Amino acid sequence: MHAANRQAWDEAAERYEGWFAEAVALISSGGSNLFPVEEQLIGDLHGRCRRAIHLQCAGGRDTLSLWNLGADEVIGLDFSPRMLDLARRLTAAVGAPATWIEADVLETPHALDGTADLLYTGRGSLMWVQDIDRWAAVIARLLSPTGRFVLFEGHPAEWLFDVAEDGRWIATDYDYFAGPEASKGWEPGYIDHLSLADDDQSTKFARAWTLGEVVTALLQAGVRLERLTEHNVDWWSGHGDALPEERGRIPLSFSIVGRAPGRPAD
Repeated sequence: MHAANRQAWDEAAERYEGWFAEAVALISSGGSNLFPVEEQLIGDLHGRCRRAIHLQCAGGRDTLSLWNLGADEVIGLDFSPRMLDLARRLTAAVGAPATWIEADVLETPHALDGTADLLYTGRGSLMWVQDIDRWAAVIARLLSPTGRFVLFEGHPAEWLFDVAEDGRWIATDYDYFAGPEASKGWEPGYIDHLSLADDDQSTKFARAWTLGEVVTALLQAGVRLERLTEHNVDWWSGHGDALPEERGRIPLSFSIVGRAPGRPAD
């Protein structure tokens, strides 16, 4: 399933390539592609972060946003060579101290173990992971002794709801405990239409890990959790047709902040 997802994301990189000029302008001006809630969780990194690692980094805009927030060095890891080629082009255009590594997140190189002062991931990354325990073990081993882990991700409950024609929430037929689902094509609010027809695109496998599964995996890996927060922030602009009074009624995203194994919270 990871191999299939890699092929699908190589195809989706076409859309990211269309944003290249916009990404160069954003990063070169000192801007950030991160959500305000993410920036609040991460904080000012100047003088506090020698190395930030971003897992499942895609085209690099979010990774280089960490540099603009003050990280001395950023490392992005992704399994899509086409996405990483875009990230390297972006790095060359803005002159950032960035390194890009092609690898499945479950096989993150051990050379990075214990080096992340900030370990960041999220915004649609966990749904493509098929082994949450191995993922959590990677989180635990990458953190430096004083490192912080920040995750901002779509809430699994979001999969249970859609928006009716009147702008109000209705239940979907998604099974919260179903596991991975196979599909072709992308939701326009997530990845806009590609030149390749939906039926000709690679099959991909996504799943909504429950909050219990994510938290338990991190705890069992030894990550010391400081905070779990649920948000009504629409992380991928997929519910723009919901009425304003409806938007705050269900959690659309969540965040986790943690510390390296064995380190007490400040």
